[in-house]
Amino acid sequence: MLRLVLPKGSLERATFELFEAADLAVKRSSAVDYKASIDDPRVDEVRILRPQEIAGYVAEGLFDIGITGRDWVEETGAQVESLGELQYSKATSDPVRVVVAVAGDSTVHSVEDLRDGVRVASEYPEMTKRFFAAKGVRADVRLSYGASEAKIPDIADCVVDITETGRALRAAGLRVIDTILVSYTEVVANPVSFADPVKRRAMDQLMTLLNGALEARGKVLLKLNVTGAQRDAVLLVLPAEKSPTVNQLANGDYAIETVVEKNGINRLIPSLRDAGATDLLEIPIMKIVH
Repeated sequence: MLRLVLPKGSLERATFELFEAADLAVKRSSAVDYKASIDDPRVDEVRILRPQEIAGYVAEGLFDIGITGRDWVEETGAQVESLGELQYSKATSDPVRVVVAVAGDSTVHSVEDLRDGVRVASEYPEMTKRFFAAKGVRADVRLSYGASEAKIPDIADCVVDITETGRALRAAGLRVIDTILVSYTEVVANPVSFADPVKRRAMDQLMTLLNGALEARGKVLLKLNVTGAQRDAVLLVLPAEKSPTVNQLANGDYAIETVVEKNGINRLIPSLRDAGATDLLEIPIMKIVH
């Protein structure tokens, strides 16, 4: 039913891991194969291509849906429908940022400080041109095929580059002076396919699985028993914002369950035990669907 295109390169591994967690495992004959399959009746075809190309191919109708970054949708101006963000990137769950950076010892502190004719190296020439024009700066924007940070100061005066943590820019001795775009990974759809009720239903179902897998990341289900006398003390230890479920048992004790962050469970469980909880169970969660 659906022709799907997934990103090759830096997002590839994180995307495949997400699909596997969503029970939509991507299968291919080798790590260099650009064709793949998903054992699901809603997916007819899977291709793996560079994220720079994906939005354009989806807009053309070569694929029904694709996963790419909002940065490439904005750069190409592709006319696609957004099915929503998937909040993950190549290393973290944080978005990436398209930023303007200059040498660390530069006297420039804002884009408006840059002189007309400033040389800008970027993998996003169209987005960069629009941004500098909106700031009233006439820029000489040059397409960069990578390693943009190495072009300051001999080849470029500043760069427009992508960063997730900022470490690479700092290591290169650069300083960020502005952010053009905050970009999450995004699922985009062909407008014609999006308007088809059958395909749209299949798209929505896939998004339910993917978002459910993302929501479950880093969380566990905690179950425990407690006497009536110690119930309130145990509830005070549990994160209040999680709204635990409390059920009274036939013997008058209480069964409590709640979803908590895996990070910190090594401190939470002993604290619950000290407060009177018994029969504690920590259970992995694969999906959370609201």
